Amino acid sequence: MKRNPQSSGRLRPVDLARGHGLSTQAVRNYEAAGILPAAERTAHGYRTYTRRHAQALHAFLALVPGHGHQTAAAIMQAVNRDATEDALRLIDDSHVQLLDDRRILQAVEAALRDLRPVPEERGDTFVGPLARRLGIRPATLRTWERAGLVQPRRDPRTGYRVYGPVDVRDAFLVHQLRRGGQLLGQIAPLIAQVRSAGGVAPLESTLRDWQARLSARGRALLTGAAALDAYLDHSPAPGDGPSTRTTAASATP
Repeated sequence: MKRNPQSSGRLRPVDLARGHGLSTQAVRNYEAAGILPAAERTAHGYRTYTRRHAQALHAFLALVPGHGHQTAAAIMQAVNRDATEDALRLIDDSHVQLLDDRRILQAVEAALRDLRPVPEERGDTFVGPLARRLGIRPATLRTWERAGLVQPRRDPRTGYRVYGPVDVRDAFLVHQLRRGGQLLGQIAPLIAQVRSAGGVAPLESTLRDWQARLSARGRALLTGAAALDAYLDHSPAPGDGPSTRTTAASATP
């Protein structure tokens, strides 16, 4: 009877793949990328994996939702080359990014509470008249345009900036937020949310969704950290000796 490789603690690529809903090629790719430790080879050149490889794969897949594929891969690559401090710094960076995103959301929520209703506009206007209505210099509107806060189109014949009703709305919002002490970098995500929501009124639901995504990302970071910690607990210490790897050209998958 043919021996089951799992009974001896050895796993085939297909065993890892099936256990995680992946293709065997994906498992091979993860090993080649350093996301998994190097596999040992049989005398006939077949890859054999162990429980440690399964834990590495589980850790990587748990890291992806919170950190993204690229950062999760970099974390596992660092761990597998015994550069745990590099991996921990990458994890810290993701937490800092989440904290920054939370602060942006809080600033947006605070700014929206202080906004006055923006009058509905009809027709187009130009930079000079709009600047006079807002009590600012035309150069200020051009600065906002370079920052992506207003997006006037250009008249194809004259090249003049033309502000439609949506552009005027955005300019009024930016003006109010600037008067409230918000920096251009803080205003940018709010204006993006206003545009995607189609105005200020629907933003309450958008902000709830935004908060839910941040919360889900925070939970995903915790889940990924737990899986990585379990993998680190069972990783061999530096100097235990690497697994044997042969070149892809000399072995059959």
